Amino acid sequence: MQKNIHRRHDIDALRVLAFALLILYHLGMAYVAEWGWHVKSTYQSEPLQILMLAVNQWRMPLLFLISGAATYFLLAKLGSARFLLRRLRQLLIPLLFGILVIVPPQAYYEALSNGVIEPGYLSFLWQYFTFQPWPAESFAGSHVGFTWNHLWYLPYLLCYTLAIIPVSYFLHTYGPGLGNWLSRFRAWQLLFMPLLPLTLYGLYLFPLFGGINYAVVGDWYTHAQFFTFFLFGYLLVSNEAPWKLLVRLRFFLLIGAPLCFCLFLLFDRVLEEDIIPGQSLIQLIVIYANRWFWLLTVLAWGHYCLNRPFTWLPYATEAVYPWYILHQTITVAALFKLKEFSMGPVIEPLLVFLITVIGCLAIHEFIIRRVPLLRLLFGLKAKTPGRVPSLSPANQGV
Repeated sequence: MQKNIHRRHDIDALRVLAFALLILYHLGMAYVAEWGWHVKSTYQSEPLQILMLAVNQWRMPLLFLISGAATYFLLAKLGSARFLLRRLRQLLIPLLFGILVIVPPQAYYEALSNGVIEPGYLSFLWQYFTFQPWPAESFAGSHVGFTWNHLWYLPYLLCYTLAIIPVSYFLHTYGPGLGNWLSRFRAWQLLFMPLLPLTLYGLYLFPLFGGINYAVVGDWYTHAQFFTFFLFGYLLVSNEAPWKLLVRLRFFLLIGAPLCFCLFLLFDRVLEEDIIPGQSLIQLIVIYANRWFWLLTVLAWGHYCLNRPFTWLPYATEAVYPWYILHQTITVAALFKLKEFSMGPVIEPLLVFLITVIGCLAIHEFIIRRVPLLRLLFGLKAKTPGRVPSLSPANQGV
C-alpha cells in the first residue's frame, strides 16, 4: 500500500467533531421520549427521536473508522511492538481509572433515580466495590456489579487494536496490489461494495446475537460491524485516490445521504411489515446504505473543508480524550441535581449542556493537563520539558 503518513488535519478535526457530537447525543438521550438512559429528564420530546435516529445510525461507525485511520498512522510511525505498548497504556489505564473513579457517580445517580438505594455516595461505593450483583434494574451493569457505561468504546477499540496487528502484516505483504486496487477505485465500488459485508452481518449475525450488548463477550454482530468500519478507516487513509474520489462525489453524497435516511424512515416508521416482496432484505440494505452514505458524506466534506492547520486544532485534539472520559458523568450529575428545580424544557437542557462543557473545560485545562499522573490516567502523552508534544491523530488516545 502507498505509505501515506503525512499530516491529515481533516482526520484530527473529524475526530474532535465526532466526540463533540457524542457529547450532544448523550445530552439528547436524557430528553428523547421512549428511549431509556441512565437518568431521564421530566421534559421529554417525541420529535427529538427523528434527529437522534438520524445521528445514531452512523455516529459510532464514524468513531471506529477514525480510530482505524489513526491506527494506520501510528503503526507506520512506531512499528507493531511500540504501537501495541502505547495503545495498551492509552486504552487500559483510562478504562480502569474510569471504571473505578469516573463512572461510579453515574451508577449512583441512576440507582437513586430508580429508587433502589438511599442517598449517600460513600455507602454506595462501599457496596459497589464489592463487585456483587445489585437488585434488578438498579443501574446499567448492575447484574454484574459494576459498569463502564460510556467507556464501553475503549475495550471494543482495544480488541480491534489487537486484531489489526496481524492484519497489518497481511496487508503489508500484499500492499502493492492493494494499493494499486485502491488507486483505481471507481465510484460504484466506493459507494456500494461495503454494503455487501454489512448486509451479510445483518442477515446472519444479527439474528443470532442481536444488537450491541456493551459487554464485549459474545457481541459478534457488533464486533463484525465495528471492526469492518475500523478496517475501512485503516485502508482509506493508506491511499490518496479514494479521498480525491470522495471530494468529487461530495455533492452527490449531500443529496444521497438524506434520501437514504428518508428511505430508512419509510421502512422504520411508515410501512407495515411484509407488504412488499423481499421487504426485510430491502430494509437491511437501506439501513446499511444510509449508514455508509452518511459516513462518506462526513468524510468527503471533512476532507474538503477541514484538511488545514486550524489554530484551535492542536488544543482540541489533546482535549478530546479527557472530555470523552468526563462528559457523561458531569451530564448525569448535573441533570439529576437540576431536575428538582423544574426549570422547563429549554432552560434545563441548556444549563446541563453548559455545566458539561464548562466542567470538562475546567477539569482538563486546570487539572488534568498540568498534573503528570492525571495525564497518564486520562491517556495523554507525558509532557517533555522544552518540547511541544505532537498532536497528530496517531499520538492521541482514541
